[in-house]
Amino acid sequence: MAKVELTSLAKLPTLSKLRKLELSDNIISGGLEVLAERCPNLTYLNLSGNKIKDLGTVEALQNLKNLKSLDLFNCEITNLEDYRDSIFELLQQITYLDGFDQEDNEAPDSEDDDDEEGDEDDDDEDEDEAGPPGEYEEEDDDDDGGSDLGEGEEEEEVGLSYLMKEEIQDEDDDDDYVEEGADEEEEAEGVRGEKRKRDPEDEGEEEDD
Repeated sequence: MAKVELTSLAKLPTLSKLRKLELSDNIISGGLEVLAERCPNLTYLNLSGNKIKDLGTVEALQNLKNLKSLDLFNCEITNLEDYRDSIFELLQQITYLDGFDQEDNEAPDSEDDDDEEGDEDDDDEDEDEAGPPGEYEEEDDDDDGGSDLGEGEEEEEVGLSYLMKEEIQDEDDDDDYVEEGADEEEEAEGVRGEKRKRDPEDEGEEEDD
């Protein structure tokens, strides 16, 4: 709820599981005890850029037992002498104030952590989508099978054309056989005719005898 001109937390709903709350750049000046009542499990709270001026206002955050990181940057309270030491002494449960611990070690960036987790999830999804190597081998086998089938079809086409040629040759042979048979019949008829011509002569000779 950053930059929404929020002046009070009185209407904040109960969010018992909420762990991170962004309230930066609003006009909040007090009433922080509501946070402990409505959001008891907060671990990160950003109140930077608000109208918080004194330690008494921040004291209400002592009831947030799980609070680890508090941001009050750009609040008037940061101008107080020994501001950091006073806040760490008042809120002993916190580890980081305005992004640094008591020894000025910078807090880990929670957004970077989320991004890393997201990248790991993306990598896992990519691996799941990629699947085991065997799948690609099976696809290759299917492709080989398809090529073998194509070769078989070509062989069938060649075989059919060969058979068709044989049938054509057989038809030609049949025609030749028919023609030869006709020639033989013509020759036979010619021989019979000659015999018929000779037979009358033989009959004449017999009559002369």
